[in-house]
Amino acid sequence: MTATPEFTLACSDAVAWLRSLDTSSVDLAITDPPYESLEKHRAIGTTTRLKHSKASSNDWFDIFPNARFAELFGEIWRVLKRNSHFYLFCDAETMFVAKPIAEAVGFKFWKPLVWDKKRIGMGYHYRARYEFVLFFEKGKRKLHDLGVPDVLEAPRIHGGYPTEKPVEVSEVLVQQSSQRGDTVADPFMGAGSVGVASVRHGRHFLGNDLCAEAVTTAKGRLVAEGAREGLPQPRERYGDPRAKQLLLAGAE
Repeated sequence: MTATPEFTLACSDAVAWLRSLDTSSVDLAITDPPYESLEKHRAIGTTTRLKHSKASSNDWFDIFPNARFAELFGEIWRVLKRNSHFYLFCDAETMFVAKPIAEAVGFKFWKPLVWDKKRIGMGYHYRARYEFVLFFEKGKRKLHDLGVPDVLEAPRIHGGYPTEKPVEVSEVLVQQSSQRGDTVADPFMGAGSVGVASVRHGRHFLGNDLCAEAVTTAKGRLVAEGAREGLPQPRERYGDPRAKQLLLAGAE
């Protein structure tokens, strides 16, 4: 009988949350930070300029600056077990910033995967239809299926949480780089697409987001998938004083 997947969610700064996790406690990391270049795109009109709508980054999340990538990647490296994978969603501009920093931490960079959104987005010069997913490795781990292409096709999400990724994309990554019973972590989980992909395929999920509404949304989606909320006490599981804002999903 397969054990019911469990999840534990938190509302905290991503790096502080990662510091609260045990070393070598995670089998796979997949995440999509609100990278710095998003604000540049907003400024020139390639994404919405509105500051008070669900499509605006200002109401939903704070930008995570490039200057913090070193500490972020260092903590992801620490919490990952030996022989594991790390996937980072990003745009073309952020890719050139993130790659050398992750390599300096110790990750081996394999290649960028391409998420083909199937429909073009907004823009001035060759309107965007794709996004990158950088594929990193700690140690050495084989993919489950060497026949999977490096272009992952899934329509973009319309009317969802800002920058929400399709579950279908994360399902490929989860199945390629983990196995049932493993633990997947996402320090910038947003509406919880990585978590849904994880529990749907029998993995446990540790998720975090700075936005309390994101945590509530993600919890509802995970429960709807039949996952069970984990029961560790915050002070026991997340004892780092730098994570004072952290709380379990559903806590008042």
